[in-house]
Amino acid sequence: MKTGIFCNYENHHQDARRAIFEQVTLIKQAESLGFEEAWVSEHHFSESNLSPSMLVLMAHLAGLTSTIKLGTAAVLLPFHNPIRVAEDIATLDNLCNGRLLFGVAKGGPFPQQNKHFATSTSESRPKMLEAMALIEKLLYETNVSFNGQYYQCDRLTIYPKPLQQKIPVYVATGGDDGIEFAAKHSFSLMGGPPFSLPRLKNTIAKYQALNASGAENLVLARFFYVGKTDREAVSEALPFIRQFSQKMKANSAQLLQKSANPNQKPFDRTNICFDEDYLIENSIIGDVETCRDKIKKFQDELNLGTLALKPSSLDVQKNLESLTRYNQEVRNYVV
Repeated sequence: MKTGIFCNYENHHQDARRAIFEQVTLIKQAESLGFEEAWVSEHHFSESNLSPSMLVLMAHLAGLTSTIKLGTAAVLLPFHNPIRVAEDIATLDNLCNGRLLFGVAKGGPFPQQNKHFATSTSESRPKMLEAMALIEKLLYETNVSFNGQYYQCDRLTIYPKPLQQKIPVYVATGGDDGIEFAAKHSFSLMGGPPFSLPRLKNTIAKYQALNASGAENLVLARFFYVGKTDREAVSEALPFIRQFSQKMKANSAQLLQKSANPNQKPFDRTNICFDEDYLIENSIIGDVETCRDKIKKFQDELNLGTLALKPSSLDVQKNLESLTRYNQEVRNYVV
């Protein structure tokens, strides 16, 4: 199992520049500790998560790091022109000397994103799948012609081509069509911090029924804080968990309200949960022994490829200490 750091660029102190460079500090610490991967999320119209221009941030990281792989977690494809995404991804792969990992998602539950990018929630997944099909062709082929429902091009070749012969692709999905698409192309899977263990196991089982290999590369993101005691760890992480819980419940309520429209597919809460107690229980938060046990459980149940740790203190120094403690007292017991 590889260890990664999950990067949301949280603006805890209402200071954008500070937020950006505190995240850089954490990523550089993770690289110095030998973490293999750093995953950057994409969020829009958020005061608390300052990563709308994810690929710009990753280009910055490409120049500040040398060994850690850099992953998109994830590019929200329905909100972008796939031709431009292909050009940016190929350029970024060259900038980071072939260290790029390409994660994609449909976006949600953030109704403001769908509204302002003029994409209905019912269109998000089909647009993601079609965009990814086009991007794969553009990255590695020449004179590409494509005639989809949403995207078209005629005899198009993009430059530059990626440095890697094949950039690894990860799909954040729980829908049957997304799982089928990932399995068909041997793409890997991603699971976010609030995704329940039953949901993840069900997703992997469906994938493996279609493709026996590939699911073992699952990237699982989890909120994280390892403290000297369980009580200290929960106390340190709780303010962040509480903010996340409140924000996501508000977003979900908006979606549920919209789902009163008979033509709108209802938002499914059965496989994802934003309650504080659930998030703490299903995160890597606790003392050394607790964190070891929780990671072992995820390893046993999911056969993880990468565990992407999301530091969950509001204090950057506390997060640096937590990462170091993980490296010294947890990591060797779970790899």
